[in-house]
Amino acid sequence: QVQLVESGGGLVQAGGSLRLSCLASGSTLSISSMGWYRQAPGKEREVLAVIRDGSRPNYADSVKGRFTISRDNVKSTVNLQMNSLKPEDTAVYYCNAQTVKYTVGIPAYTDHWGQGTQVTVSS
Repeated sequence: QVQLVESGGGLVQAGGSLRLSCLASGSTLSISSMGWYRQAPGKEREVLAVIRDGSRPNYADSVKGRFTISRDNVKSTVNLQMNSLKPEDTAVYYCNAQTVKYTVGIPAYTDHWGQGTQVTVSS
C-alpha cells in the first residue's frame, strides 16, 4: 500500500502562485507514476500533470505553461508549482500515485489517492 499526504493549498489572488507537495510512504518502490488531479464543484476529476518513470511530464492543456510538476524519487515526493493562477483553477487538488505489480510478466496497476487539498483563487 501507498499513503499520500498533500500540503500547500490555500487562498491566493488571481495571478499569484502556490506550490503543492505530496509525500508518499509505504510501498514507494512499486510506484511507476505520480501526478496531480483536481476536482471543482459539480465537475469530474481531471488530470493536470503526470510524471512517469523515465518519461517527460505530461500536462493538461488547461495548465500547460503555468504549472510545473517535479518528482524526487529519493524523498518520495511530487510537487506542483502553480503560477499565473486563475479563478477557474479553484478546486480540490489530489495527489495520485500509480503502483505496478507484475504477475508472470503481466502488469497490474493500482491507483492511490491523497485526501486532497483546497486551492481557492480569488478574482
